[in-house]
Amino acid sequence: MLKSTRNALLGATLIGTAFANQAYAETTLNALFMAQAAYSEADVRAMTEAFTKANPEVKVNLEFVPYEGLHDKTVLAQGSGGGYDVVLFDVIWPAEYASNKVLVDVTDRVTDEMNKGILPGAWTTVEYDGKRYGMPWILDTKYLFYNKEILEKAGIKAPPKTWDELAEQAKTIKDKGLLQTPIAWSWSQAEAAICDYTTLVSAYGGKFLDGGKPAFTSGGGLEALNYMVTSYTSGLTNPNSKEFLEEDVRKVFQNGEAAFALNWTYMYNLANDPKESKVAGKVGVVPAPGVAGRSEVSAVNGSMGLGITATSKHPEEAWKYIVHMTSQETQNAYAKLSLPIWASSYEDPNVTKGQEELIAAAKRGLAAMYPRPTTPKYQELSTALQQAIQEALLGQASPEDALKSAAENSGL
Repeated sequence: MLKSTRNALLGATLIGTAFANQAYAETTLNALFMAQAAYSEADVRAMTEAFTKANPEVKVNLEFVPYEGLHDKTVLAQGSGGGYDVVLFDVIWPAEYASNKVLVDVTDRVTDEMNKGILPGAWTTVEYDGKRYGMPWILDTKYLFYNKEILEKAGIKAPPKTWDELAEQAKTIKDKGLLQTPIAWSWSQAEAAICDYTTLVSAYGGKFLDGGKPAFTSGGGLEALNYMVTSYTSGLTNPNSKEFLEEDVRKVFQNGEAAFALNWTYMYNLANDPKESKVAGKVGVVPAPGVAGRSEVSAVNGSMGLGITATSKHPEEAWKYIVHMTSQETQNAYAKLSLPIWASSYEDPNVTKGQEELIAAAKRGLAAMYPRPTTPKYQELSTALQQAIQEALLGQASPEDALKSAAENSGL
């Protein structure tokens, strides 16, 4: 009797332990990422696999959506009281996400090592009102890519340093019959167009807001849109740019159909890959140009962060996963599609090898990153500006009238 009781107790203990382990092993995180630009889906899966191998008690379900669906997916999931534990977010969203309690304040979780090691500019990606709502992950701006072979055939000795020079060089290429439309942009009615517009606003020294009110209807804001319209109507810009997103620009450029293209970091190594590209080995990259007498280079802050949602039931595991994804070791291993947030990475030959030209451009471009407006009403403002840009490009309104209308519809 005693023996059978002891066996029963032992069995119960083993079953209990097994259930406890099983429960622990089934901590599942749901993470939302984007399926365009920066790290590829395969890269994110490989990074995640390394995490789950080191942390077998945690499972991570990955979901990928186009950038255009990232914001709404995050917000709608919060409204339904669940969904995601970890979300990728754009630099333009912390104001809204903090105000509406979408993300957890992680200020106290940030270590001294993180504070000292990460580039100061990268932290602005996740900050609002003195607090941090995640870890910076993708450090990015748009660069001017150019086809070295086409410039050489046109007798152009160096890429443009100003936006006016870009137009002049594009006209030379067009006049010599090398390309019908030498410039490609991502001007679809989407956030991509706002990133290109912001790059130009920064070059012309414009302002989006002044005292919380729209200030883009005159000065640099208006000059930026005038430049876009002139480039479009002159025939120097590919007419399909008004429907292009960044991936469309990449495909056009790497097919040899553009001499110049504005795009994110990730295009450099893909356009230089012979398996992907017809122009491999001919790709040049410089910071986006400036405006004579006003700026030497121009750049938009296109960085993104990883944060824990307020509805997550596993914030500790979620933070552990974010720390892994943003670690210097992980970032250095995948530095070909997105440059690291860690300052000392730029002294690592494994990071710099084969992309010295890109890193030289990054040192100037990342230092000049200009923010899109910081406001909880950013989505409304962006939508209004996207519409204004389309109307101006299509000649449905003058740039001045289109921007005035955007200011009225911005919700500010």
